[in-house]
Amino acid sequence: MLEKLFKLKEHNTDVKTEVLAGITIFMTMAYILAVNPSILADAGMDRGAVFTATAIASFIGTLLMALFANYPFALAPGMGLNAYFAYTVVIGMGYSWEIALTAVFVEGIIFILLSLTNIRTAIFNAIPMTLKTAVSVGIGLYIAIIGLKNANIVTGSLSLFTIDGYIAAKGLEAGAVGMHDVGITVLLAIIGTIITAVLVARNVKGNILLGILITWILGIICQFAGLYVPNASAGFYSLLPDFSAGISIPSIAPVFCKLDFSNVLSVDFVVVVFAFLFVDLFDTIGTLIGVSSKAGLLDKDGKLPRIKGALLADAVATTAGAVLGTSTTTTYIESASGVTEGGRTGLTALVTAILFAVALLLSPIFLAIPSFATAPALIIVGFYMVTNIANIDFNNAFEAIPAYICMIAMPFFSSISEGISMGIISYTVLYIINPDKKSKLGILMYILSILFIIKYFVL
Repeated sequence: MLEKLFKLKEHNTDVKTEVLAGITIFMTMAYILAVNPSILADAGMDRGAVFTATAIASFIGTLLMALFANYPFALAPGMGLNAYFAYTVVIGMGYSWEIALTAVFVEGIIFILLSLTNIRTAIFNAIPMTLKTAVSVGIGLYIAIIGLKNANIVTGSLSLFTIDGYIAAKGLEAGAVGMHDVGITVLLAIIGTIITAVLVARNVKGNILLGILITWILGIICQFAGLYVPNASAGFYSLLPDFSAGISIPSIAPVFCKLDFSNVLSVDFVVVVFAFLFVDLFDTIGTLIGVSSKAGLLDKDGKLPRIKGALLADAVATTAGAVLGTSTTTTYIESASGVTEGGRTGLTALVTAILFAVALLLSPIFLAIPSFATAPALIIVGFYMVTNIANIDFNNAFEAIPAYICMIAMPFFSSISEGISMGIISYTVLYIINPDKKSKLGILMYILSILFIIKYFVL
């Protein structure tokens, strides 16, 4: 049945590999179950209800990806988009979280229409292969930066492994943290990265997942030994699962179907919808390009077969997520961790989706996995994706410079969409002045470049 549904042999994979890849993706994404409720709670939403909405939206989106497109990609409420939702739209602009959810809902409906009319597919196919390769590399660098920051190896002030740097980046008072919280977790992350690297170098099956589990177990040992001391006020919690409240699913009622259409005709509302639309559109396209490129899923023309199903899954998940009570649901760059483990079909996504459903019952276990344990996985996955840089022709500056701009923009601006935007603009400009135009640039690239330039003046 699984072979017939997911065509495993055709994709040179098997059930064991796909299951392991699905578990790995979930382990690297599980942090969203803790982070998203925390961010949206700042917007006045019920933390427990958002946790349930996050898990269900992730389950629905990832399941749809498996069924609609048969790809090993997972979906969840997007980081960055949730921060924009809470801190810009609600706190900054003064809208209620109900209106913000409505903006996400409208965005999702627009995405469904764009996906059904092939506009999103056309945008994907219009991007030159050089930029698609650069997107993969840029995402690799971005993933590595996320891992380094999650582990506090690098802080917001780019301080490398210093307590003072962490204090400055988090806005804490002197003495708020020390070697028994941030210090030891940085060391554990570094040790975990070395262990994962060794496992990868020795080609141990399940190396990334093992790296996560070993790092977490080392942390638990340190907690028992008193080397790690939980410090909740600074964001360091117990590494042991807490079942004191038993097994229960927080009620979704406080945030479920709380849409408010009272301001949909205002100019500000349209701007908010467009901002959600823009970031989600190009973050999703960038993720699909980068991860698909690494997995070898793109065809000889650089196109992704069944992309319509993938984009539709993303659009439907966003709409469903808004109704459930969470910010924009999107395809996750952490999917690269499962691709690195050998995941090639929707069975990988199905396993990840099931784990999101299980997480509703076993949330204490999944929420206990600390960010410093998943950080080594992200750092090593970044290495895998950066290797695609070998496919860029650096002898041709007209191709290489836009690729370079695209690659460095993603980690430095903390945005996949910014990398794509700058890459497309620079590629188009250099193409126009290139006396040796070996390939024709599609009209859509010109349109995208103009829209991106306008975006920088309007938003």
